[in-house]
Amino acid sequence: MTNLYLPRPTAGDVVELILEDHRLFEDLLRQLRDATADREAARRSLADVLIAHGEAEEQEVYPKLVRKDAIGTHEAEHGEHEHAEGNAKLLALLECKATDTQKFDDAVEELQKALMHHIGEEEQTILNPARTEVSEAVRAELGASFAAARNALLDGEPGSVANVRRIVQEAAAEGKLEDDEDE
Repeated sequence: MTNLYLPRPTAGDVVELILEDHRLFEDLLRQLRDATADREAARRSLADVLIAHGEAEEQEVYPKLVRKDAIGTHEAEHGEHEHAEGNAKLLALLECKATDTQKFDDAVEELQKALMHHIGEEEQTILNPARTEVSEAVRAELGASFAAARNALLDGEPGSVANVRRIVQEAAAEGKLEDDEDE
């Protein structure tokens, strides 16, 4: 089974690159809900791009926005917490053996809820300050570093069950999956 085409930009405004991925996530979620679509290809593609995107944000974007005083450490930590929550929901989806079951549909719904919540918050509390507090030149530098990290991760199998399980276990050990109700 092959993955669907995943764009691999190499440059651009970091805000726009992240927004493009958000729209890609929404499209892949639509495909996962469509019983006539290649749900397995959509699942594999979403897993790969979601993990690569989140890891690249945490490595290249969040820390630099904190250093530029565009966002506080709370916003960065909250984004990481939401990535961890989404990754746990993604793992549940990846562990579904078939794509034509109620268990699969329920896992898609849970992932969609977590992902849409995160996208909405990130666009308001991280991307808006990046637009207004960070220069165009810095956003371009961040875009290049984000794209390079994302693309390097996509060269592997970031969305494999084993890798997602490892990421979820690390997040749990770091306490990023605790106190979901408090956020």
